[in-house]
Amino acid sequence: MAQNLIEVQDLKVVFQSKHGEVTAVDGVSFAIPKGKTLGVVGESGCGKSVTSMAIMGLIRPHAGKVARGKIWFNGRDLLTLSPKEMRNIRGNEISMIFQDSMTALNPVLTIGTQIIETIRVHTTLTRKQAYAHAVSMLEKVGIPSPERRMKEYPFQLSGGMRQRVMIAMALSGNAQLLIADEPTTALDVTIQAQILDLMNQLKQTTQTSILLITHDMGVVAETADEILVMYAGGVVEHSPTKDIFKNPLHPYTQGLLASIPRLDQDAEGPLYTIEGSVPSPQNMPKGCRFCTRCEQKMEICAQQAPPMFQLGPRRVSCWKYAQEGGEQHA
Repeated sequence: MAQNLIEVQDLKVVFQSKHGEVTAVDGVSFAIPKGKTLGVVGESGCGKSVTSMAIMGLIRPHAGKVARGKIWFNGRDLLTLSPKEMRNIRGNEISMIFQDSMTALNPVLTIGTQIIETIRVHTTLTRKQAYAHAVSMLEKVGIPSPERRMKEYPFQLSGGMRQRVMIAMALSGNAQLLIADEPTTALDVTIQAQILDLMNQLKQTTQTSILLITHDMGVVAETADEILVMYAGGVVEHSPTKDIFKNPLHPYTQGLLASIPRLDQDAEGPLYTIEGSVPSPQNMPKGCRFCTRCEQKMEICAQQAPPMFQLGPRRVSCWKYAQEGGEQHA
């Protein structure tokens, strides 16, 4: 069995609001072995990005905090490290592709300056070597005329190109863990395939582990070894990728997959949708958080939150599986 590079245990993240403390992530647990990809899926507002920010140590102290849990990375609990120790890990051992490329890039520095600075901070390359490496990385992520782009500023690039610059920066070091938050947003399908191929090559050649956050079930189907489905700040299902697509267990996972357009469906008919929306963190249902939208809900669902049940290699948080012999997971 592959050794886990990172283990997140019972993570809870809370934020301060004018209405008091609200919980954004509650009881999230998972592990990623070396050289494997975990895909994290769910609607906006489910806690995917907050989970990644907690791993990176980027939750702002005055706004929120990690209220509970542990994040083990290479045998160290990241939550116990000092800000200086986290800075040494961030970008060096753990790298991240941020979702919003325009706010992640410095608007007053050229693309080349930013990539070279990133490379030199985390490697021993000279400025000349770092320049050559930066040009090479821009070329690998599909940016035409990379040497000319090195001299340009972020506002001179399209959204898709800025996203590719962020990917080039994240992949330019020697990170053991790559967190990719919607890495193919704003990219056309050809460039998407190119980026996903690049990430897969990185995983195979350097045994880099990847935490891939996305709304696109097609992306995780192609790249992830396992899938973590999040809803309203918690995990509702965690399974090997092939099992999720062959037999989704949780009603929410079933709804996500049913929402994907299929070639064999009636082109004139309506697309399937999950009725309702993700509940507000200030107004969570008493029992199962999905029960207000679930077509399979039972009486107990509205009264008591389900535990995590273990069914072989799979975990699912749904009362249906208490009746089907699922073992309660700690």
